[in-house]
Amino acid sequence: MNRTLRHAAVVCGVLMAALLVWATWLQAARGKSLANHQQNPRVRMETFAQPRGDIIVGGESITGSEVVPGSDFTYKRVYKDGPMYAPITGYLSQAQGATFLEGVHDDFLNGKDSRLLAGPIDALTGVKPQGGDVITTIDPKMQKAAYEGLTDLDATGAVVALDPRTGKILAMASTPSYDPSVFAGITGKEGQEFKRLGQDEDKPLSNRATREIYPPGSTFKILTAAAALEHGVATDIDAPSDAPAPYRLPLSTKEIGNVVPDSQCDKVSMKTAMQWSCNNVFLDAALKTGKDRMRETAEKFGFNKEHFAPVRTAASGYPAELDKPQTALTGMGQGSVTTTPLQMAMVTAGLANNGTAMKPYMVEELRGPDLSVLEKTQPEVLSQAVSETTAKKVQAMMEHTVSDGSGSNATISDITVGGKPGTAQHGADVRDERPYAWFVSYAKQSDGSSPVAVAVFIDPEDMDISREDIAGGRLGAPIAKAVMEAALKR
Repeated sequence: MNRTLRHAAVVCGVLMAALLVWATWLQAARGKSLANHQQNPRVRMETFAQPRGDIIVGGESITGSEVVPGSDFTYKRVYKDGPMYAPITGYLSQAQGATFLEGVHDDFLNGKDSRLLAGPIDALTGVKPQGGDVITTIDPKMQKAAYEGLTDLDATGAVVALDPRTGKILAMASTPSYDPSVFAGITGKEGQEFKRLGQDEDKPLSNRATREIYPPGSTFKILTAAAALEHGVATDIDAPSDAPAPYRLPLSTKEIGNVVPDSQCDKVSMKTAMQWSCNNVFLDAALKTGKDRMRETAEKFGFNKEHFAPVRTAASGYPAELDKPQTALTGMGQGSVTTTPLQMAMVTAGLANNGTAMKPYMVEELRGPDLSVLEKTQPEVLSQAVSETTAKKVQAMMEHTVSDGSGSNATISDITVGGKPGTAQHGADVRDERPYAWFVSYAKQSDGSSPVAVAVFIDPEDMDISREDIAGGRLGAPIAKAVMEAALKR
């Protein structure tokens, strides 16, 4: 009997020792990670235990914190003009987590950032750190012009506006959009609303401005022109070319025609080709420039890598392995080349800034609850994408395209505007798919500097419009014009 008791005591002792070792290991080795784990209910309750800092546009908060009666989560997020600003703020949900600025600057907004932590006296007295504010570069009037331009058309699309001189993102709209307020809580109804949005075939939760890639169509011709000029393939934008229309792709029997009569494009100059968007000249320019030099120029403008503004963007693509027909097709923005609307705004801005491409950003500064500036973004050069001489030649062509060509719907009285419309074929059968419509542009001030560059993308698949009426100059140019006018009035 005593022996049995001794054995039982030993077993219990071993189990107790193992339990103590396990508990000690959990506390010492994993205690901090478990305490801070997002699935820890205490962490989530603490996140929503007090008002959060705000995201600021034009000096005013576009976010807020609202008391939730009878819930363990004391506060939930609310949004002003939620659908208009959703591509910027993202969402903060008690059930779904956080995205975009809400996610990137979560610690700063909720007060956990080390720069906001309470001092020793506050810690002793139980004072909790307050969240700071995120001050954006977004201009509210430009944002409204971009968003309403898309919604007035009832269009699926995106608009991005940049300050070419600094890289500041002045507007970023994506439609169809969503209101982050409707699923900010943890109720079953809010969960169902988030599920519905996620299953919607129109993808309202998707940020088309930065996270979706598309063929750029003829707007890419401004980069093709820049590459050809920079590498000496073309020198005089007014000199006739030797590119026939229609243009036969190399190693192929396929011929590429033009929207305007081929006779209007046959062997014309690069300036005239830009004016009427003649495919043949730019197919030939890309082929002669070659895939490596085309890719090199594209990468200097930001292709083939992600950007962090500070929200991560999808990488636009100019592939390394292309044959001659594929290389030619990239000259008109078709084939294997893909881009985000942000990337095409970056190309346009770099050319408008005399060849200097700036890194895009949309957070001006991080500000503490006492209004002290704890972090300020400084403009940073991405690259000298092309020379000033090259950029000015492309500017001359883009300005001629607006004043006397296919971009005339972007004309602003007494203002120099450069632009390029485009349509982009896509899908397995381009005869059945409705093409995308694009428009890129910039506006100049009297001193020759450009305060704004815009890219507009529209997917007209569900629009009540004939295929013949789908054109970047018709659909996108008026939106770009409204955004530029708002910028010029700042």
